[in-house]
Amino acid sequence: MHSLLIKILILSTIVVLFSLLYLGGRVLVADQFIIPTWSMSPTLVAGDRVVVNKLIMGARLYTDFNFKQNGQELKSIRMKGLRGLRHNDIVVFNYPQVGGHIAFKINYVYCKRCVALPGDTLSIVNGIYKNNNYGDTLGLHTVQLRLAAVDETQYSAEARAVYPFDARVGWTFKNMGPLYIPRKGDIMTLTPKEGTVYKGLLEFETGKRVTVNWDKDLVLLNGKPTHRYEWTNNYYFMAGDNVFDSMDSRYWGLVPEDYIVGVVQMISYSKDKETDTIKWERTFLER
Repeated sequence: MHSLLIKILILSTIVVLFSLLYLGGRVLVADQFIIPTWSMSPTLVAGDRVVVNKLIMGARLYTDFNFKQNGQELKSIRMKGLRGLRHNDIVVFNYPQVGGHIAFKINYVYCKRCVALPGDTLSIVNGIYKNNNYGDTLGLHTVQLRLAAVDETQYSAEARAVYPFDARVGWTFKNMGPLYIPRKGDIMTLTPKEGTVYKGLLEFETGKRVTVNWDKDLVLLNGKPTHRYEWTNNYYFMAGDNVFDSMDSRYWGLVPEDYIVGVVQMISYSKDKETDTIKWERTFLER
C-alpha cells in the first residue's frame, strides 16, 4: 500500500509538472491559433492552424485578470523580446475595437500582415501599399495589382470609404493616406485633419472626448483647444493579403503595441472547413 501511494504521488507530480510546462509554454513561448477567414489568402486560408512565436516581441503577462466581454483597459507587462516587429511580419493581435472605441477583449484576436511600423508614413496609391521607410513590396503585390485594375467609381461613396470615414479626409480603399503611424514620444501638431484621423487614438490615450471644429480650425479635448500632442504608445498598420476581402486597418484603424500577441512562424496543420479533413499539403509550412 505504501509503495502504491508513492507511485500515485510520483505520477501526480509528473502530471502537474507537465501541465505547468505546457501552460507556461503557451503563455511565454508560443501558442496556436485557428485562422477562421480568407482575409490572408492565399498566404493563410480558413482552417489553418498557425503557431505564433511570443519570444520575438516578448510575451505579455496580465496584471489584471478581471476580463470583461464588453471590453476594458489592457493591464499587462511585456517581457523583453528578441526584436521588434518588422515590415511584412504576419502578426496575431487582439482586435482593438469594441463598441466603437479602442478596448481590450480577451481571446478576440485577428491575424494580419504588418505593413507599417511606428514612425512610418503609409499610403495606398491606386491599390498599392507604399511606405516611406520600406522600399520593397508590402503584402502580395499581385493581388494589389488586381485591385489597381478595379474601377472604383462603379462603387458608391459609402462602399469606397475607409477609416476615418469622413468625406473631408476623402480616403478610399484604393487611395488612402499618407497616414503617419504614431510612435511613442512623437509630438504632433493637431489640425482638424489630424483630430479626425487620430480621434480614436487620442481618446484611447487621454480618456478624454475629442471634438473637431473644422470651421474654427480647432481640435478640442474635453472642450479645451489642444494644438500639440505627445504620443504615449506605439501603433501599427495591419493589412490582409486578400485586399478584396479583409477587414483590417483600412477600416478600423491602428493597433496599439500592447495588443500584439506574437508573430506567426508556421502552419502546423490545416483542416478543410467543409469536410473537416486534414489538408496534408498545408502541414508544417513556414510563414
